[in-house]
Amino acid sequence: MISSPARRHMERALAAKAAASTAPDQLMDGTGIYEQMLLQLANDRGRLKQIQSTEGKAKLKADLLPAYDSYIEGVLEAGRGAADEVITTVMLWNIDAGRYPEALRVAAYALQHDLPMPDRFERTTGCLVAEEVAEAALVALRTRTEFDAAVIDQAIALTDGQDMPDQVRAKLLLARGRWVLRSANDENPPTEQQLIIAVESLKRALTLHEACGGKKDLEHAERFLKKHTASQPTG
Repeated sequence: MISSPARRHMERALAAKAAASTAPDQLMDGTGIYEQMLLQLANDRGRLKQIQSTEGKAKLKADLLPAYDSYIEGVLEAGRGAADEVITTVMLWNIDAGRYPEALRVAAYALQHDLPMPDRFERTTGCLVAEEVAEAALVALRTRTEFDAAVIDQAIALTDGQDMPDQVRAKLLLARGRWVLRSANDENPPTEQQLIIAVESLKRALTLHEACGGKKDLEHAERFLKKHTASQPTG
């Protein structure tokens, strides 16, 4: 059901008030709007459990997410960093649904305030953001589907300094290097700066995880960079 503008405004205002009045070391539990969203979340999880297809789950999440938008807006507007399962779950669902700009906008808030993922998740919030974006970018490369490579750069910047296994960081850097190489053709060649970033990213990925699969990519990137440099006027 599509909510009315008046209801969306009320939900946003209630979420902002609840978030502003809850200290960072407290839980959002006990606030009416949060309890309402948790109930919605439980109902939606029930619907998702009835679907076995990963693709089908992603499509349903895309349909479900607008119901949380007003709440998210209110928390991001006035929140002080209280633990919030709705925020972190919706962040992940946005990644699953391919709504990357929205996912990273919520992730910025979650990481700024060190919000933990719900107990059922083994990964930290920073690790989850890095790995899920990296995997989505690499899958898009393998399947030759559209993906905004700027999302990778944003995820790298957002998760800088976040603790995670070296393999996860390497995977994100590998994704950045490979997306630069994807554009390395006569019609849309990467710039020298992009190639430099690709080489640096791939070198760092291999340092972090030698078996990440980026050795050939690094060779290609270095070759493209050398060719690009040689083609530039010297005088």
